Amino acid sequence: MEETINRGHFIETIIRQDVATNKNDGRVATRFPPEPNGYLHIGHAKSICLNFNMAQKFFGLCNLRFDDSNPAKEKQIYIDSIESTVHWLGFDYGSALFASDYFDQLYAFAKELIEKGLAYVCSLPAEEIRAYRGTLTEPGKNSPFRDRSAAENLDLFSRMKNGEFEEGTHTLRAKIDMASPNINLRDPVIYRIKKAPHPRTGDKWCIYPMYDFTHCVSDALEGITHSLCSLEFEDHRPLYDWYLDNLSVPCHPQQIEFARMNINYTVLSKRKLQLLVDQGHVAGWDDPRLPTLEGMRRRGYTPSAIRKFCDTIGVSKKESRIDVGLLESCLREDLNENAPRAMGVLRPLKVIIENYPEDKTETLTSMVHPQKPEMGTREITFSKEIYVEQDDFMEDPPKKFFRLGPGREVRLRSAYLVTCKQVVKDDQGHVTSLICTYDPATKGGNAPDGRKVKGTIHWVDAGNCLSARVNLYDRLFMDEDPEKGGQDFTQNLNPASLEILNDCKLEKNLAHARPEQVFQFERLGYFCLDVKDSTSSAPVFNRTVTLRDTWAKVTGKQR
Repeated sequence: MEETINRGHFIETIIRQDVATNKNDGRVATRFPPEPNGYLHIGHAKSICLNFNMAQKFFGLCNLRFDDSNPAKEKQIYIDSIESTVHWLGFDYGSALFASDYFDQLYAFAKELIEKGLAYVCSLPAEEIRAYRGTLTEPGKNSPFRDRSAAENLDLFSRMKNGEFEEGTHTLRAKIDMASPNINLRDPVIYRIKKAPHPRTGDKWCIYPMYDFTHCVSDALEGITHSLCSLEFEDHRPLYDWYLDNLSVPCHPQQIEFARMNINYTVLSKRKLQLLVDQGHVAGWDDPRLPTLEGMRRRGYTPSAIRKFCDTIGVSKKESRIDVGLLESCLREDLNENAPRAMGVLRPLKVIIENYPEDKTETLTSMVHPQKPEMGTREITFSKEIYVEQDDFMEDPPKKFFRLGPGREVRLRSAYLVTCKQVVKDDQGHVTSLICTYDPATKGGNAPDGRKVKGTIHWVDAGNCLSARVNLYDRLFMDEDPEKGGQDFTQNLNPASLEILNDCKLEKNLAHARPEQVFQFERLGYFCLDVKDSTSSAPVFNRTVTLRDTWAKVTGKQR
């Protein structure tokens, strides 16, 4: 039994012990509580996976509950995105819950604190509340309104609710300890006046509860057993417990904190991501360069790769910076196993096969996945004119260059052996096309006479291909710590984070690519259809990730 209890990360160990001792009647209930004021990012994925996985592992439940207690910043578009994203990651939560579902009960619990002499209406303006709070080294001082009677507080609180006062004139505060070394316990605000219509409750309320109060009471009302939070809420735990200890709630969940995710070469802060969007450094919250889950989904990241990444990094109490290469490695591993293959030429160079019949087009067969015959085959066409990559030709190639060059023979993937006979140039001396010959006896790529050809390159049929735009995405920042030395992170942006290639030539089968379906463009990387910018006549593909990590080599970074 001891071996079972000690298995897994520290949160799993706590939950196992609770289940073993029949705490909470052996139940496990967790929740993921996002604020609907922005889009989720990869850091949220860690919390989503942790909460849902713990519930699933112990046959419990996990709620998706929106903390919608600040109507000025909340939008339905964020709610829709968050719900869709959690489902996309592979988790089911039934129906979403909302803190606004509990506004009546939260109001009643606030009155309970007033009646117990544990809350009061404070008429100090916000700046004076901050000044009275003190500092980390100096205690705060009591509000002059701290000793109002329960009756007066109930009356003022009711009038706040009824809209008699303007914003900023009154707040409801908990009466705890203005000398507490924990600033969170120095009479925190419970309710503030905010005259903004709520997306779900309309104009019913003009006072709204603060997060610390809303969160713990909502947890208790939902019967949550383990309230899993990121480490910045550790100092808030005494307040979480104080509220629940002093209210007649049905249960007292246990708050447990874990280290949030930090990844190099990126920023994981809603405020900083908002700045990138607002200043036009990226093309919106779903820009594939951003670590938002909307952006990663658009770029071609798979739910299984993200779940694998979250499982690999684990859960701990210690803050650390994770190498983004690990995230990319999880993605490559998933895509290498599951992505169908296709051929695409990003920088086309025309090849004319002079001994191939002028009016002939033949259909060849190629594997959908070379290691998975069960995925079947695909048909590709071959004719007199094809495209190859410009990088697959050198006019004066070095000895170990095993691709096309004058007089050199290469293998065309799933087709024939071809030999370069002539280089055609324009008036400026730029190579415009190659004249080659093919060996008809080498169909499929093997020579009957046994001659060995080291080089194999990809190609597409010039007469039967798809013209497309391809976006080559790379890391958004140049330095692994975008704010190194206190610098402005926007000054660290990678100018090569997006390269747009027009008139790329792709295998015709890609005309039927489905949204979010990732393909391996052979020898080039993994790519998916951009459903936002593509049209039926002008498809756009995004590079999801390269075939291997070349970042350190290209940038000279030590990793």
